[in-house]
Amino acid sequence: MTFVWAFVIGGLICVAGQLLMDLTTLTPAHVMVVLVVAGAILDGLGLYDPLIEFAGAGASVPITSFGNALVHGAMQEANSSGLIGIITGIFEVTSAGISSAIIFSFLAALVFRARG
Repeated sequence: MTFVWAFVIGGLICVAGQLLMDLTTLTPAHVMVVLVVAGAILDGLGLYDPLIEFAGAGASVPITSFGNALVHGAMQEANSSGLIGIITGIFEVTSAGISSAIIFSFLAALVFRARG
């Protein structure tokens, strides 16, 4: 049942993003920001962690989990380190994913040529 719920919840998040693109004038970049902010708000309200517990990868893989990670890291470090923890917590939690994206993008740019 875990796989079914992961598929359903992850699919619903994707459907929400697709509906935002199809039914509004929002660009994909705007929709991405909306989904990240939605994940951040849900984590701030304490609702995203129970969603991850319930749906597993269905909630932890979509872009909404990036907003969740930002807020979660900031709140966790703010509790232990004070005001400066807000900044350091964001970087501590998300640094591996962002670093990987930069490194793999650079490697892809070395291998492939851009058209134009």
